[in-house]
Parts: sequence; structure tokens; C-alpha cells
Amino acid sequence: MTKSNLVAKLIEANPDLSRREADLIVSTIFGEIIAALRRGDRVELRGFGSFRAKHRRARNGRNPRTGASLSVPEKLLPAFRPSRSLGARLGTPT
Repeated sequence: MTKSNLVAKLIEANPDLSRREADLIVSTIFGEIIAALRRGDRVELRGFGSFRAKHRRARNGRNPRTGASLSVPEKLLPAFRPSRSLGARLGTPT
């Protein structure tokens, strides 16, 4: 599912919304999740799952093509953990 599919489903469920309003809603939700992760906050959507930012330390890596050593900078990576109820709805044991 793409962002435009999500906007279309939102419009379908709420016919009084315009495409522009639905797009703004979806963009705002994603933007707030991203902003919270950048701050280091955890985002929990009950019944769906939780997002958090994992910190990866700087390390020495290797270029697989040339074998040359290189420095990999530290970074934040998003991590998602599904809720038990989402796992149950998908049929996966938790």
C-alpha cells in the first residue's frame, strides 16, 4: 500500500473529506511520527505497534567490492514492533 492508496481509503471511508484534506491528514501523521523518532521518543499506536529510533554507534566497515576499510558514521534507524493483537490478526504467533 502506498501513501496515495492510504489517502484514497481515507476518502472512501469519509466522503466529506477532499483529497487535499486527506493528504494533509496522512502527511501530518507521518510527519509527527518522524519528528518524535528524531527527538528519540517512542511512538505507540495501540492495537497496531510501536516505533522507536535505534541508535547505531560509529564503526569501522569494509567496502565489499574493494576490501578497503572505511568509517561508518553513527546514525538513527527506525524500528517497528507489532502489537500482539496485530500479530494475532495476521496469524503470526507472538
